[in-house]
Amino acid sequence: MRILMIEDDAETSAFVGNGLRQAGHTVDVVANGKDGVLLGIQEDFDLVILDRMVPGLDGLSVARTLRSSGRPVAILFLTALGSINERVQGLDVGGDDYVVKPFAFSELLARVNALGRRSPMRDEHEKLTVGDLEMDVAHRIVTRENQPINLLPRECLLLEILLRNKGRVVLRTMLLERVWGFRFEPKTSVVETHISRLRAKVDKPFKTPLIHTVRGCGYSIYEA
Repeated sequence: MRILMIEDDAETSAFVGNGLRQAGHTVDVVANGKDGVLLGIQEDFDLVILDRMVPGLDGLSVARTLRSSGRPVAILFLTALGSINERVQGLDVGGDDYVVKPFAFSELLARVNALGRRSPMRDEHEKLTVGDLEMDVAHRIVTRENQPINLLPRECLLLEILLRNKGRVVLRTMLLERVWGFRFEPKTSVVETHISRLRAKVDKPFKTPLIHTVRGCGYSIYEA
């Protein structure tokens, strides 16, 4: 699933984001409600994980705005506000589930997966393509020239991000944040290493390369 997390506590967002990525999800993180609303309306997400006490625009207002926009996205509140009245408020404004901090990640993941099975945004038949390369997003099946390509979970995430931005440059910093959860520039070649492994499976056995390096910026996938 593609998940938007709106959470201003860096430790919580890093912990949850990394755990969800390891479970195979794509996670974008923003630290305030206004940015969350803008991103949630502009892009397609399967799920929003939302803290009620975020700056800029509180969680209840974020949920109301997303619901009024017509986006059929699932909303899960993850917050320290856990009284019965507060839970009811969250569900009344359009929340689909409500988890109170502190929480067990295993339970959160189970609730995320359950919402994913119910989410109207989750298209079981969604396919991302470029040239003769195709990814079945729901089942994580990748083929090229109708030949199956076996990818590891992080390689799948990298490829999905590239495909969702087909023809556009995906910055290295964006990949570090979305795939590995880094919100800073670490001195590491992890992106280059994984792109090289991805190319070895997606490009090298075939005549036409699809993954291109944009020097000094990042990468782009397109059919030349």
